[in-house]
Amino acid sequence: MTQAAHIALDVAIVGAGHGGAQAAIALRQMGFTGTIGLIGDEPELPYERPPLSKEYLAGDKPFERIMLRPAAFWAEREVSHFAKHRVTDVDAMAQTLKCANGATFAYGHLIWAAGGSPRMLPCPGGNAKGVFGVRRKSDVDAIMAALPSTQNIVVIGGGYIGLEAAAVLRKFDKHVALIESLDRVLSRVAGEPLSRFYEDQHRAHGVDLHLGIGVDEILTDDEGSATGVKLNDGTVLPASMVIVGIGIIPDVGPLMLAGATGGNGVDVDAHCRTSLPNVYAIGDCAAHHNRFADGAMIRLESVQNANDMAKVAAADITGAPVDYDALPWFWSNQYDLKLQTAGLSTGYDTTVLRGDPDTNSFSLAYLKDGRLIAMDCVNKAKDYVQARKLIEEGFSPDPDGLANADLPLKEVQAI
Repeated sequence: MTQAAHIALDVAIVGAGHGGAQAAIALRQMGFTGTIGLIGDEPELPYERPPLSKEYLAGDKPFERIMLRPAAFWAEREVSHFAKHRVTDVDAMAQTLKCANGATFAYGHLIWAAGGSPRMLPCPGGNAKGVFGVRRKSDVDAIMAALPSTQNIVVIGGGYIGLEAAAVLRKFDKHVALIESLDRVLSRVAGEPLSRFYEDQHRAHGVDLHLGIGVDEILTDDEGSATGVKLNDGTVLPASMVIVGIGIIPDVGPLMLAGATGGNGVDVDAHCRTSLPNVYAIGDCAAHHNRFADGAMIRLESVQNANDMAKVAAADITGAPVDYDALPWFWSNQYDLKLQTAGLSTGYDTTVLRGDPDTNSFSLAYLKDGRLIAMDCVNKAKDYVQARKLIEEGFSPDPDGLANADLPLKEVQAI
């Protein structure tokens, strides 16, 4: 559906990404028979987000292969899809929604799965032509359309999105410079050994890294198109394309205006319920207490989190409540390297290296007070699978056994 005047829904789901789609699927799987509406501000049916900076940008997967489900799937399950509907107002007392196009919805339960918008540069030229975020299909389509006439590209941000985009762009033989304001890439999510490994890999593939420096300005021509990036030290990097990967801003404005509790996103309890009646929030925009972060209130930006929270919200709505207690996990594909991460390394006090980074196959374990809390696994799928179970169990490994890459993780002795 693309047009709506006033629609009444038993469950309205705002956001048609991973979390929203999974919530609709889970509701039907759990026997929910009421009306369900997926309300999204994009024209497309729900699709996978991670491939945008990987296989889709590289041209290895067409859009049809990253769709979460074909159109017939939603029709068969009687899930209505309202495309190009951006919700601008939530009335929590009346339980209604208003959209920018004038459409209104009444709901019995609301699941807010709107995710976030790319955080863009606040500097002069930050909105110039040729400056892109990477969050939606339309973002990557615009990048791909501009690539044939682009040779010099600057990527800003040394997190997963920036590094993945840089890796793909090097495959197209573009000149790529990457800027990270901190002193190493992946500094917010990984230990120094992993950061240095990925820096070496990107340099070996021809990426020009600039670490520990920020951006002063995006230089433009008379038509407002990017021509270069000026760094804090006065260095100017030529660029007709700038890709910004410095995080997201949670899209929770309408919920906050409606009185929801939150700060960095909207706060939810163990059942993904917000402080508003009959309103849930899931995925990137939902802040929750996570036991794998020592109970801290955090947001997790991952497909795993969106899917697991969707199931928790659906279970609560269908009268079979469960607590959200999933182990966080992540992955990243760059060049011929598959990074799989289990757990959260925040607050670690010790790292243990398993294997030799020079072989492009190794793991980095993170310990806190002797307990295994996370592991980064590069081309080490067995370590990843076994680490997930050990982290969930609160395992305290013998450090020497942990460092022995020839010893399977599951055979490492406890201390």
